[in-house]
Amino acid sequence: MSPKLENAKSLYLEGIRDGNAREAVTKYTGARYTQHSTGVRDGVEGFVEFFEPFIQRNPKRDIQIVRGWVDGQYVFVHAYQSLNDGEWQWVTTDFFDTDEDDKIIEHWDVIAEYADSTPSGHTSVDGPTEVTDLDKTEENKELVRNLLKDALMRGGDPSNLSRYISEDQYIQHNKEVPDGLEHFQKLASDPKRPLNYEEIVLLVGQGNFVATLCRANWNDGTTNQDYAQVDIFRIENGKVVEHWDNVEPVPENDVNGGKF
Repeated sequence: MSPKLENAKSLYLEGIRDGNAREAVTKYTGARYTQHSTGVRDGVEGFVEFFEPFIQRNPKRDIQIVRGWVDGQYVFVHAYQSLNDGEWQWVTTDFFDTDEDDKIIEHWDVIAEYADSTPSGHTSVDGPTEVTDLDKTEENKELVRNLLKDALMRGGDPSNLSRYISEDQYIQHNKEVPDGLEHFQKLASDPKRPLNYEEIVLLVGQGNFVATLCRANWNDGTTNQDYAQVDIFRIENGKVVEHWDNVEPVPENDVNGGKF
């Protein structure tokens, strides 16, 4: 396993799951630790002051790293959290920047409630986890970048979706959307579609998996809210065949300037 991925996983598992917040954040972060997580300040002390009370409030912590990969200096992990025997269940999607010593120096996350059943019978996190097709990393990253720009960002055309998403197989882990391109195509093609992607902030891929963090906006005429949107794509033979996502509102007055 890459040292960068190992450090990211260890910060999660040793620091939060195992309850060793100070020891882990000191061990696995670098000279700085810039933090974009809602309510958490920069640095070792910011991590400790947030997670030590979290650990006390939640004495039972089942945390599983479901997926993870490395792209240059960046790491992505997809995690499931069950707190206090299922009292709370969360999906977390985390991006990490690292230094030349593989230590973590910056962190972005999006956290949302776990869904144990989607319209097509999936969960928020199940499905393949193995990173394959390493020779196709850059090709697949470009596919996802073009998918967002051509079809989902403001000014894009949703009729372009079939250029990037398989019409034969599209497994959907969104808790409101069934499998199949036709269902997503209908949603995205609504002329009154309130959700638009505004900016690709991070795009981190390895082999057949690509994850993106985007700035998005929801405006339905009565509500105008910015969101941090994470999408995870699995690609086969040049087309997206599976999708997971996570979304979190951007606070108006978050510490450190917000989610991005």
